[in-house]
This record gives sequence, structure tokens and C-alpha cells, in this order.
Amino acid sequence: MTTSATDTTAAALRKALLASDPELSKFNPLDRILAHDQFETGTHGWTELIGNYDGRGNLDTVDDHMRDFRPPQLSSCTFFDTGTHGAMSGTYALKLATRPYRGHTATAIRRLTMSGKGPLQIEAYFTYKAEATLGGDEDSNSFGDITWDGNLHPSEAQFGCFTVATDLCSDQGLRYHTVARYLNTDLDNQLANQWVCPTVPEPTPREHLEGKVKLEYGADFTAPNPEDWQPFGEPQQMCFNEVPTKVNWHYLRWQLDTSTRRNVELQVNDRIHDMRDVPVPPYVDRYDSLENLLNFYFSVRTHSEVRNFLYLDSVLISAGW
Repeated sequence: MTTSATDTTAAALRKALLASDPELSKFNPLDRILAHDQFETGTHGWTELIGNYDGRGNLDTVDDHMRDFRPPQLSSCTFFDTGTHGAMSGTYALKLATRPYRGHTATAIRRLTMSGKGPLQIEAYFTYKAEATLGGDEDSNSFGDITWDGNLHPSEAQFGCFTVATDLCSDQGLRYHTVARYLNTDLDNQLANQWVCPTVPEPTPREHLEGKVKLEYGADFTAPNPEDWQPFGEPQQMCFNEVPTKVNWHYLRWQLDTSTRRNVELQVNDRIHDMRDVPVPPYVDRYDSLENLLNFYFSVRTHSEVRNFLYLDSVLISAGW
């Protein structure tokens, strides 16, 4: 058998094996699966992102904007009107929940390292919602630019944004982030439905300690200046489905290339956004003790005084090295 025929047979066998597994067949992974996190069985290493603190363990040295990010938690997606919804598969999803404070953020980070360079991909099934509430005053039927009409619901304008991003470092301390954010509403609670990315590196605790930047509680830790975000792709509407307790799961696939330090593409449901020209600004200074850093994170941020939720049914990380 020739090498070409062997490769074809191996590819067909791999495809058949993936197709036979109901948990893997809903994904489209690259050659090597690094992590498959099905939250029915736990949090699988997704944890809260906190700021750095000094060698004495003094938590007062954690930056103000990072002290209260809130940890991810397992959730059965239970609501006041429908009861237990459950995840897309099974009972539990990973839930990120903000506080009801404008600008508050909740995060979940997965910490790995690179054993090679090349194509890298994260896939997930997710949904997002603003917190459902009972009662309210006469103005509760309207928020932002949405008035309830039996179809549109004002809670859709109460959801700010969610982000998927990496924190990567290689080549003797060269550090950079790749970032894709779904801006559901702008800071004035007007619907945007736009994917955006930052044009500057994310501020770091070292930069804060050096006095280069100071962020207050509720600041946007990824890029605090709204002018440092730019849109990519066309606006994309999601399936919010009319009320804050109807859950529809969305598919996300995001690919980048660590050998070129570039984004490749972002797929959300049936829409594919070409990200090859999306900037990936590196840090000017080098960072020690981070060689081959490979971190992924999801975050959710509220632009209103309403709790915002991001739910992840499952996540798969794969690589082409």
C-alpha cells in the first residue's frame, strides 16, 4: 500500500471513529485533540482568572479590576418559570455569572502549554442570557432600544458582551493575545450584534505595578479604552429567542496559527468570519516564566445593572502539530 493510500485509509478511519462518538461528532477538531471538556462531569480545569499578588501572599496587591471576576460554576440552567432546563447534552453546563454592576466581568480560563507550533482551534457550544426578573415598574417593558412587542424582549438589550481569547507566549518571552468579542450592545445599551477585536495588548499586572496603567473596579480588563476596539466581519444576530429563559445552543469554532501568530477564522453557527487580517498586537516587553504558555479564556461582561450569564455546554481544544 502506498503512503498516499495509507494516509487516506487513516483519515477515513479517524472520521468514522469521530462520527461514532456522539460527544465528538458534534465538533470538527484538528488532528490532535488536546482537551475535551464535557461539563456533565465537572469543571475540567476551567477556573477563575485572578490578578497576580506579591510573594508574601498579600491579596491586597491584586489589581482592583481583577479582584472580583467571579469563578465559573456548574449549572443545571434552572429558571423561575420553566424549572430545570439542563445543558445541551446532560444536566450541567459551565456558567459564568456577573454581578449586577455595570462593567462587571466573570471569567473562566483553561491553562495549558504548547508542545508544538501551528494550527490551533477551540470549539464550544454556548448560550448567553441576561438574568430573568419578576415584576418591575412601568418602564420594565423597555430597555435600551428594545420595547417588548410579543417578540423582542428588553432583556436582550441588558446583555453586554462575551469574549473568547487566548494568552500565548513563545520565542523567548514574546507574549500576545488573540481575541474575539461578541458585542451584543454598546455601552449605551443599544444593540450592536457585532464581532470586535482589540488593537492593543491586554494590560498586565506588571504594567500596573510599573505605573503604566491603572484600572478601576468594573474596567474592561481586555482593552479598557472603547476606542481600542475595532469591528470585523458583518453584524451577526444570534438566536436570543424572545425571553431570557429560552435557551438555544450556538456553535463556535475559532482557529488561529501559533507558528505565524495570526488569527485564521471564526465560525459561529453557519457564519464564517475571515480573521486573517485581524490584528494580533504583541507586547513590546518580553515576559519571563511563560515559555510555551497556552491559555484560553471565556468572559462575559454586563453593560447594565443586570447580571449577565454565559453558559458553555462543552468545549473542545485541538491542534495541528
